[in-house]
Amino acid sequence: MKLQVTQENLNKALNSVARVASSRSTLPILANVLIKTDNNLLTVSATNLNIAITHSIGAKVTTKGSITVPAKLMQEFISSLPNGIINLELNGTKLKLETDKYNSIINGIISEDYPVMPSINNKNNWKISSLTLKEALSQVIFTASSDETRPILTGILFSVINNNLYLVATDSYRLAEKKVIKLDHEMNILIPASSTHDLLRILPDNDTEVLITYDENQIKFKINEIELLTRLLNGTYPDYKQLIPKQFSTSAVLKKTDLLNVVKVSSLFARENAGSIKIEVNKEDSTLSVKSIASQIGENTASAEAKINNSGEITINARYLLEALNAIPGEIVEFSFNGKLEPTIIKDPKKTDYNHIIMPLKS
Repeated sequence: MKLQVTQENLNKALNSVARVASSRSTLPILANVLIKTDNNLLTVSATNLNIAITHSIGAKVTTKGSITVPAKLMQEFISSLPNGIINLELNGTKLKLETDKYNSIINGIISEDYPVMPSINNKNNWKISSLTLKEALSQVIFTASSDETRPILTGILFSVINNNLYLVATDSYRLAEKKVIKLDHEMNILIPASSTHDLLRILPDNDTEVLITYDENQIKFKINEIELLTRLLNGTYPDYKQLIPKQFSTSAVLKKTDLLNVVKVSSLFARENAGSIKIEVNKEDSTLSVKSIASQIGENTASAEAKINNSGEITINARYLLEALNAIPGEIVEFSFNGKLEPTIIKDPKKTDYNHIIMPLKS
């Protein structure tokens, strides 16, 4: 293998894929990235057997070939080089990298030993804007569980209901649901949240088309020159729709910044009490009050003006509420609940595409 490539392009490709390489695997080669020529392209790939990312870049290929090299070393080395042309030449399992002022050799492992994820069969595909997908994932991903004893809850549900695509995630204490786009086919698949974190990282901040292809075992996202392939989770997702109340006895509508400010202040006093804050909604004086008490520190009450239909109170986790508010893009929020032990819902009253549910705490 012999070729020329720019430092900028190779650095970009390595940044896309290197984080997937796993140094903790029982297979040492999974700590490597696969570098392979393909006509006048250089493909850089990494996998941990659950997810694989490939980034293709332009190159001047003199002799084709392939090799795997340590991901962390390669990424850090290339990022340290100045802009310019890098010459790569393979001699056996030794990869020589040369620029005007640098001359290095990295020991690799033959590419034939590198695992390849199976291809997708029975292809179903659809397209979506990268901006739309990025916004939707960002609004739900943080509510997915990290508890591996309940693997179903560590995924993001992609489900089509009445020709609408919904993205859903829950850790059983809170739930986020985002209605995304219209789709004319059935779908009910569960993508590991860990994989969607990597997907978020490679999605561009512009209106680029994302081609999504999937079967019963895997799903692939193609964004320009980058492909991400990940295994799907097996199992039946909870019937989350029954958790979302249809009506509420108490609702408060107020500025999002006002609610954010009073919750942030109260959360400082709630640390000792596992983040527990009490929210009181008072119709008589049109205020929403947030109270927190810490026996070792003190106590705090903060209030904000709100439009209220009925008085009531509920105790919830301050961090969960702050994260929910940060996920809502609008300037106005509606905070609604029924009894002290029933779910609350936080949403933009002017939009119906995003619902965020938080389960209450026992006061």
